[in-house]
Amino acid sequence: MYSNQQIQALQKITKDFIESPHNIDLAALSNVLKFHEYQYYVMSNPLIADYEYDLLYQQLIALETASPHLISKDSPSQRVGNSLNNQFQTIPHLVPMLSLENSYNAEDLNDFDRKAREGAMLDEITYCVEPKFDGASISLVYENDLLVRGCTRGDGVAGEEITQNIKQIKSIPLSIPLSAYGIQQIEIRGEVIMSKKSFHDFNEKLQLKKMATLANPRNAASGSLRMKDPKEVAERNLDAFIYHISFYTLKGSATTPELLKTHSGSLELLWNMGFRSPQKEKKVHSNIEGVIQFCNDFETERDKLPYEIDGLVIKVNDFALQEKLGMTSHHPRWAIAYKFKARQATTILENVEFQVGRTGAVTPVAKLKAVAIGGVTVSSISMHNEEYIREKDLRLGDTVIIERAGDVIPQIVQSIPTLRKGTETVIEFPTSCPVCNYTLEKEETEAVWRCNNPLCSAQVVERLIHFVSKDAMDIKSFGDANIRKLYELGLLKNIPQIYQLDFSVIGTLEGFGKKSIDNLQAAIEASKSQPLYRLIYALGIRFVGETTAKTIAANIHHVLDLENLTEDQLQGFEDVGIKVAKSIYQYFHEAKNIALLKELESLGLNMIQTNTTAVDGNLSGLNFLFTGTLMQLKRSEAESMVEGRGGHILSGVSSKLNYLVVGEDAGSKLEKAKKIASIKIITEADFVELIKN
Repeated sequence: MYSNQQIQALQKITKDFIESPHNIDLAALSNVLKFHEYQYYVMSNPLIADYEYDLLYQQLIALETASPHLISKDSPSQRVGNSLNNQFQTIPHLVPMLSLENSYNAEDLNDFDRKAREGAMLDEITYCVEPKFDGASISLVYENDLLVRGCTRGDGVAGEEITQNIKQIKSIPLSIPLSAYGIQQIEIRGEVIMSKKSFHDFNEKLQLKKMATLANPRNAASGSLRMKDPKEVAERNLDAFIYHISFYTLKGSATTPELLKTHSGSLELLWNMGFRSPQKEKKVHSNIEGVIQFCNDFETERDKLPYEIDGLVIKVNDFALQEKLGMTSHHPRWAIAYKFKARQATTILENVEFQVGRTGAVTPVAKLKAVAIGGVTVSSISMHNEEYIREKDLRLGDTVIIERAGDVIPQIVQSIPTLRKGTETVIEFPTSCPVCNYTLEKEETEAVWRCNNPLCSAQVVERLIHFVSKDAMDIKSFGDANIRKLYELGLLKNIPQIYQLDFSVIGTLEGFGKKSIDNLQAAIEASKSQPLYRLIYALGIRFVGETTAKTIAANIHHVLDLENLTEDQLQGFEDVGIKVAKSIYQYFHEAKNIALLKELESLGLNMIQTNTTAVDGNLSGLNFLFTGTLMQLKRSEAESMVEGRGGHILSGVSSKLNYLVVGEDAGSKLEKAKKIASIKIITEADFVELIKN
């Protein structure tokens, strides 16, 4: 963007301004600061020290304070807002932000190439390959050279307007030379990221403040964009790569710039305009064989990058050819994402802890020598059950391979027996509960050992935690730590006591100020009016998840109606099978459970079905199920969308299912659905489109 001659001139001006701070022109100072932001955040080549930049920046603030009428819209001072954003307005993108189809191997890429060549009627196609950045997608609009809008991806059609937060990212210029290229308006796409160094530095600051650290750079970047205070966004030192021009209009009789005829050219144009585009990282290949080789080579080098990526994006390079190939309702036919293999690392299995859950299930948890995988430090991994340990032949002291499936959930892939030294020991699964010493039992049809002592302290605490959780009674301000604390102090021993707490005593405890007490009391009182399905789910009945709880609630008037239903009658409910019906029947035929419900009713909790109005909408009569990780929507949001339009959510795959919505890393539900011809298997993007129609 800057020639050597310009750099030398700006360096000289910088030196003059630092040495003579009382003889500075405001416009010139603004240009100098923008130059140094570019060198630091885009070129990664700072030409002055941080304190020198800060000195010049303070001079800018002083000059603008004295002459506010001279402040330009693209001044570096305009990055930080003066007020908080109370809410983010949803606004439509100029062009929808479509998802990309995923590929995982050479076979997938060859298939993509075949379809593209057939659609284009060509023997070979030139592709541009670039990193698939692991961050948060954004859309930017510039008009008359100035940044006028920044948005999140949202649902792909519309996103949340976050312009003030976008301005905190110093690798995103506030103005660009559109006029020099004859462009009036432009919409561009990119990814906000947090570099590995910035992530490490920010977590160190949090640790010094004794605050919880961030999980990984991707979550840190994504969460930052919706912060209410732009100053907090600025503290995170975010970065952004801009990699796509989705729309532009030309001025008057201007003609399309030559660089806007290919994707690789557009990346060069974005770079020339001052953006950090993957201009250096991209690679153009004349055929798919070159692309595949590049993908294989690049994957081995990913850890050397200063930021996280989870794959590569392959795009047809010629824009005219992209136009000819077109797109489906949810992805372009001219681009595909190549996803790298799950992150793996080796470490030592040092110990095993056996944890007891709310249903008495005993879960072995591997304690590992801490190891970093994909920006996350892993030291504990669930080993599920005894069979899992035996099948993988895991021993204490083993060197094991672990991975983050889908770059999210850590799991042990295997042990490495050839590295054993002879000191490793077999993992002995306990025969009695590690908490209450009650003899463990295992049903013939299950792989899980259970403690069937209902008074086991571990189960009591976990039941309490489940009862107050967000998807159950949603008693905010409680939290796991407070539940455990009150239990250990003898102030909370069972569910009814939640509604009988002695707040005069709790108020004397550390961490419980008046505001905390007031919030907790209000949340407890509000929970009494929760809909019936939440109470049923909160009871923690085995095999009864949130979806099944809604089904049960829709078929009864009062919760104690379930006391009078047979297992056969329960199986008559939509999506309730033999196992679930038996569990519900057993729960409502135990005297202590009936006594619990009657006590809760006497304490004022809602026990009746209050929502009996059937919802009519474009999904009426249709059954849905979601599997895998959704990227645009939260699972609960997606399910609410279905129910709000008259549809139903099932808990499992059966012939009653109409649509299976598949996210990333879908598992057994997808495989089962493929065997039932009547089930329509759709992507998350398909689902969003279906909702709109």
